[in-house]
Amino acid sequence: MKGDLKKMNGTMKNRNISKNDSVINFKKSKSLLVKIIKMVEENEYCIDIMQQNLAVIGMLKSAHQILMENHLQNCFTKAMESKQDKRKLEMIEEILKVTKLASK
Repeated sequence: MKGDLKKMNGTMKNRNISKNDSVINFKKSKSLLVKIIKMVEENEYCIDIMQQNLAVIGMLKSAHQILMENHLQNCFTKAMESKQDKRKLEMIEEILKVTKLASK
């Protein structure tokens, strides 16, 4: 049940699904990178290599998005509900920093 946010054992059920989805994307990316390296070493057609490279970039961006959504739904929300103003500010600064890095 992807998208369900029912609490289970004090954590959000969606959290594990999202992290697993990101792991799948990371593993697929890793596998495809091995293929790309082989393609380069075997001097395959540049456009084919670039298309595979773009596929990896897409998977990594997707994994990043999954992790960001998970963080916002869980860690960030928990921090914003707390009474610790310093922690709230730190969380906001972290989100801004990661968002800035992702847009480069």
